[in-house]
Amino acid sequence: MLETLRRIGEQAGAWFYLVAGGLAFAEAAIMVGLVLPGEAALLVAGFAAHQGWIELWVMVVVAVGAAALGDSVGYEVGRRFGPGLRASGPGRRVGEHRWRRADEFLRWQGGRAVLLGRFTAVLRALTPTMAGMARMPYLRTFLPWNLTGAVVWGAGCVLLGYGFSASLTAVGRYLAYGPLVLIAVVLVGYLLLRRRRARRSSA
Repeated sequence: MLETLRRIGEQAGAWFYLVAGGLAFAEAAIMVGLVLPGEAALLVAGFAAHQGWIELWVMVVVAVGAAALGDSVGYEVGRRFGPGLRASGPGRRVGEHRWRRADEFLRWQGGRAVLLGRFTAVLRALTPTMAGMARMPYLRTFLPWNLTGAVVWGAGCVLLGYGFSASLTAVGRYLAYGPLVLIAVVLVGYLLLRRRRARRSSA
């Protein structure tokens, strides 16, 4: 499995930046997060960075920038087209219950909703648009919370994928020696058992 991933990763190369960054951007900008959470792509990108297929620091910058820009676009879409978007065909497919959930969350948390919504796929996709509809002050409120969330979520997902890959490599290394250790333990136990039985029979 890892060998297959390695071959795919080496061939994909810099496409990881485009695909992972594009999905992180599109989550809120065009509400792709309702069907395809961008965090999965960032986790895979972190894995790819640990394998050496892409640069970790570049991927972190791409993730943070794409996430912040995507939410800003989502905010602007909500500010300009909010009510019409909600009543449109795509808006109805989102579902009134999802719109209502995002609306209630925004009223409850205020500016913090932009940060906290990062960690739930549905809210991550809809909260920026709802903030734009509600005319949340962009520079004073939305942007600071947006940038904070982009750093925590974007960098966090990439680094989590990176750490997972490191753990997987370590586990694979131990598993390579695991059978030998197990055989040695069984063999030592068998010899000790025989020695104990021999002592009993001679007593």
